[in-house]
Amino acid sequence: MTPARSVVKPWLTFLISAVFSAAARAGDIPVTIYADAGYPPYSYEKNGKPAGLYYEIVRAAFTRMKGYRIEVQTVPWKRGMALLKSGTALALYPPYMNTTDEPWTWPYSLPLYDEKVVAVCRKDVLAAGPRKRWPQDFYGLTIGNNAGFIVGGVAFEQAVRAGRLRVEEARDSETNIIKLGLRRIDCYINDRRSIQWTLKQLKAGGRYDEGGSHAELAEATEIATEQGFLGFTDRDNGRFGYKTDFVKQFDNAIYQMKRNGEIEAIARNFFKTH
Repeated sequence: MTPARSVVKPWLTFLISAVFSAAARAGDIPVTIYADAGYPPYSYEKNGKPAGLYYEIVRAAFTRMKGYRIEVQTVPWKRGMALLKSGTALALYPPYMNTTDEPWTWPYSLPLYDEKVVAVCRKDVLAAGPRKRWPQDFYGLTIGNNAGFIVGGVAFEQAVRAGRLRVEEARDSETNIIKLGLRRIDCYINDRRSIQWTLKQLKAGGRYDEGGSHAELAEATEIATEQGFLGFTDRDNGRFGYKTDFVKQFDNAIYQMKRNGEIEAIARNFFKTH
């Protein structure tokens, strides 16, 4: 009888564990996190699914969190911000911290990754004069920007309101870079890696040719260092009763991932393979 008991016990333990695990999963709170669908390589949609560096980071963080079944859905950036503003979405990534223009976004998670915002222009625009001081050296130009992005800084926004330069928005990085080549805008502002990655993809797909002088692009100046966050709504009026715990668990996960070097490893591997 002893051998029989020694065989049965592990199976009983396995079955009991499986039952409790299934029950725990069934009791987990379903949560939808929204992600920018048009900001490669950081956050975008690929084959109908979320992709990008930030997706890799938040997905790893979610595996460390208890009590939630988390789904990531991609949306156009302006729609995602509208969902936060209306309080119908819990969180969206990756906003920069901007409590002045986006007061409905609070709190912000610990920062996920550092980005370098730059201005890229056609070479013929740069040949007309130095374009190093931002935004003074860009007065009179038309600047491309992703719809809903606030990346140019306070002086830039003031110059736009004063009519010293013009902003033309497009839905994503691809559209803006193509508009550069078509001479519909003079420069484009966004993260350096995002611009480089998107231009590379466009060239590889035969959708952008820098052969003509009017289409050659070059970085004009670095505007700022920004950080991407998971931003939460401050307009939910108690809709998400678990928000405080969710924020705490997510921040704890990001903190541990930064401390043990996992985020840098994820980034290094991501940019190596993309």
